[in-house]
Amino acid sequence: MAFRFEVLATDPSGARLGRLTTPHGIIETPAFMPVGTAATVKGQTQEDLESLGVQILLANTYHLYLRPGHEVIREMGGLHRFMSWPHPILTDSGGFQVFSLSALRKVTDEGVTFRSHIDGSEHFLSPEKSLEIQIALGSDICMVLDECIEAPSTEACARDAARRTLEWARRSRVYFQRYGDPARQAAFGIVQGGTHARLRRENAESLALFEFPGYAIGGLAVGESHSLTCEMTQAAASVLPAEKPRYLMGVGKPEQIVDYVALGIDMMDCVLPTRSARHGCLFTSQGRVLIQNARYARDPRPLDENCGCAVCRRYSRAYLRHLYSTGEFLALILNTHHNLYFYLDTMRKIREAIRFGNLERFRSDLQARLR
Repeated sequence: MAFRFEVLATDPSGARLGRLTTPHGIIETPAFMPVGTAATVKGQTQEDLESLGVQILLANTYHLYLRPGHEVIREMGGLHRFMSWPHPILTDSGGFQVFSLSALRKVTDEGVTFRSHIDGSEHFLSPEKSLEIQIALGSDICMVLDECIEAPSTEACARDAARRTLEWARRSRVYFQRYGDPARQAAFGIVQGGTHARLRRENAESLALFEFPGYAIGGLAVGESHSLTCEMTQAAASVLPAEKPRYLMGVGKPEQIVDYVALGIDMMDCVLPTRSARHGCLFTSQGRVLIQNARYARDPRPLDENCGCAVCRRYSRAYLRHLYSTGEFLALILNTHHNLYFYLDTMRKIREAIRFGNLERFRSDLQARLR
């Protein structure tokens, strides 16, 4: 089988250690996916990402559709060849970007009409069109189109969006069965329902009837409290099929990731490590470091004495501050490399804790140091 998910061990907390097999490689879960929106992780070469141990990247349908165009990428042999990344890739549907980047949009049951944030040109994205684009890109995992709503939203608004998302999932399933190749790609459904637990459970239960090979939980970590994010995640994850991978979209802070894993989440992505790096916010085993602070100007120590990344093995805090303060490109490269290493290393330690059944001890220690 080109796609296979196995749960190898379960921690007393409910966390799962797993293995997701794809046509371009095996992913050990729980896994963190760095975000390569436009077929690139900002500031890192593909060789850098491989040295970091990145198992799977996320790329974005909306951005690649607008530039350079999915037909260009198809002609170049698909996204893996286009960006010279022979490992697994997940593409999201473009739905979140349509709702967050397009000031002018119109949503109907047929799909979304929107204007490009680049040049204002008008486009139409339907469930079928989103999958058409992703099939052309050739990602290992593609996501069905969902309706993202503002937070907070009323229950009536959330219910309408969840209803539409479910119908779009049905149409996506039909389209993928007709035009997709299950030996090359897997299409995941997405649970919606806002911050209303009953809606989340109902939407997840209905979505599970479509028997997607994996399920995502979307529309969270958009401004609500962490505790509410966990509550909504638990409501959805508790009724999703245990034998299928569960993907929580767009999360989270390092100290929060372990909470999501304990709720049975297998995959996550977030722009936080790369975006924070570009703003001089670096994650360490003792908490965040704002590298532009004057106190680091004469600090000869590595950024994190407990970190084994290439940056911490070679450069001082004083040098990193100098690079950032003077606007050198190298600052963004080194900051990004370190932050990604920190996230991926945290996830490796989480997998090890699940393997030995002591995730709660690891969680307590991690959160005590980072909060």
